[in-house]
Amino acid sequence: MGETPLVNENPVIKIQGFCKSYKKQAAVKGVDLSVERGEIYGLIGPDGSGKSSLMKAIAGVLSFEQGELEVFGIKVDSESSAERIKGRLGFMPQGLGLNLYGDLSVEENIDFFAQLRQVTPAQLAERKQKLLKITRLDKFRDRPMKNLSGGMKQKLGLVCTLIHGPELVVLDEPTTGVDPVSRGDFWAILAELLREQGVTALVSTAYMDEAARFHRLSLMYDGRILAAGEPEFICRQAQGSLVELSAEPQIQALDQLKNHYAQVEAIGSRLRVFVDDKSPNEASKAVSDLLVGVEVKAIRASEAELEDAFIALLRRRRLADQKTNNHAVPRLDPPLPEGQGIAIEARQLTRDFGQFRAVDRIDFTVRQGEIFGLLGANGAGKTTAIKMLTGIVPPTAGEGQVAGADMRYAGQTIKERIGYMSQAFSLYLDLTVLENIHLYARIYGVSRSIIKQRIAWVIDIAGLADVTGQLTGSLPMGIRQRLALGCALAHQPGVLFLDEPTSGVDPVGRRRFWDILVRLARVEQVAILVTTHYMSEAEHCDHLALMYAGRIIADDSPTNMIRALQQEAGQLLKIATDRPLEALALLKQADFKGAALFGKHIHLLALDIETVKKQIDALLDKQAIRLIDLTVHAPTLEDVFVYRVLALENQELS
Repeated sequence: MGETPLVNENPVIKIQGFCKSYKKQAAVKGVDLSVERGEIYGLIGPDGSGKSSLMKAIAGVLSFEQGELEVFGIKVDSESSAERIKGRLGFMPQGLGLNLYGDLSVEENIDFFAQLRQVTPAQLAERKQKLLKITRLDKFRDRPMKNLSGGMKQKLGLVCTLIHGPELVVLDEPTTGVDPVSRGDFWAILAELLREQGVTALVSTAYMDEAARFHRLSLMYDGRILAAGEPEFICRQAQGSLVELSAEPQIQALDQLKNHYAQVEAIGSRLRVFVDDKSPNEASKAVSDLLVGVEVKAIRASEAELEDAFIALLRRRRLADQKTNNHAVPRLDPPLPEGQGIAIEARQLTRDFGQFRAVDRIDFTVRQGEIFGLLGANGAGKTTAIKMLTGIVPPTAGEGQVAGADMRYAGQTIKERIGYMSQAFSLYLDLTVLENIHLYARIYGVSRSIIKQRIAWVIDIAGLADVTGQLTGSLPMGIRQRLALGCALAHQPGVLFLDEPTSGVDPVGRRRFWDILVRLARVEQVAILVTTHYMSEAEHCDHLALMYAGRIIADDSPTNMIRALQQEAGQLLKIATDRPLEALALLKQADFKGAALFGKHIHLLALDIETVKKQIDALLDKQAIRLIDLTVHAPTLEDVFVYRVLALENQELS
């Protein structure tokens, strides 16, 4: 079997002029798409961009009004033609575990889907054993699906989708709501299926950082394809450079840059600027020359990354407005007590649910003006920790202070001084956007004399002016999340709790969201505690605490966490070969731990770079695999997370 998609054969999926509408609302507007045999093809775009409609039609479960759609060379234009392809593909819909049965165990769900797909007992035994092992669900065969974490539900859903051995898998946002370790498992499964069986995969996601995993992809927005091709090709379409710098005072530098550039964001202590139509050297000089009265501590420029390219394409086609207003409004909440500047403190905080310990003696502090991240997998205890600190759930043991008040005895005082955006969507779906904001402003005690001004401010900062009269239940997820943040800010609290706030939010919405948070922290000195398992969110934090099984296993700044991983496990090697799947199998057989496929490249961590380079070169040479390129990069926060969690899992198993 060849390593690259067999472009000389008929494509597995061929679409021309595809259109789909719901009543008078056009969801997909004239899409052309071709997916070759044996490739992992990505659809990337925000909620409402048309990804799900397109994938449902490909899977044969949704009709469409216009265009042509072929799957396996069969024209899908009727129920009978759709039935002809369904046995050869697997479809996993969007949503955690939506294709599963909550009261059935892991094994019972798999057996049920195998019966539906008429899998023989011999095939079932072999496939089930292999898929359970690779997903690391083999130890949870008897656990009811409803008691699994989000990541485990998604992996079980994938096993059930694959159990009949499909030639094509159509996976709609399978990694949304899933932690990095489970995401790694998911991609490892696809790489294995691609290598062994030549399976073709069409995968959608709202997360740009997954783009490197695809052979080719299409960027979708508002029902159309903005750009298509290999990730590197799309990045080049941006025609500009990315400049990263550290400068003090940060907000002053941020404001100066925003006056001249449309794409600027603060991520932790760094600023990132996209400069149109300039080479990296030209862009770096232009940014340096622009900054006046600030100290530039470090600056570097590089080619555009995919998220920057996506936003640049939207901006140039006038499809996205990056403008953010930050109107000052008098604060309502009383100032935090004088002292050490500590806004949140947890001391040996513990919570048991029966025999299960969800949070195990955690300690951390959050200072005023700090963005603090609780980073952890699904079920790590992040949400329980927040619920204890906000007075929703009493602790089993330990102490905590929030906004100068003891969390055990001052529940109402704490509630008046904090804003809380929960993981579960907490607004009223049958109220309009404006009605929800008004309701929360009144609940939080905003006085009648300024309530109109405050509501206008919330609408402005959250970018809700165009949807104030719409029912909340009809809004896309990204807009709902901005509304939830706006409601949590209605009384301008001194401490803000955000529980996985941007899950499923598109890049433009996420940047607007974080621009608000950065100003709240830097300008108004609001303390912000964010729980997340998304690395793009973690990078915005000044300080991180990594949680695993209810415990804090690392507590430091993102920079120091990455530095510690470099000292312990080394640098990140990015390896390009002419046969990446065979090369990956060889590296795994040679015990290169953590080797993983990213599109057409292989990533792994290595301490002794030169020795590892020689070992890899010799290993590939024996099998006549050509090493095209090997580059060295600093590891990412995702590498930190996966390395630390897998090390603990392996330690517990040994």
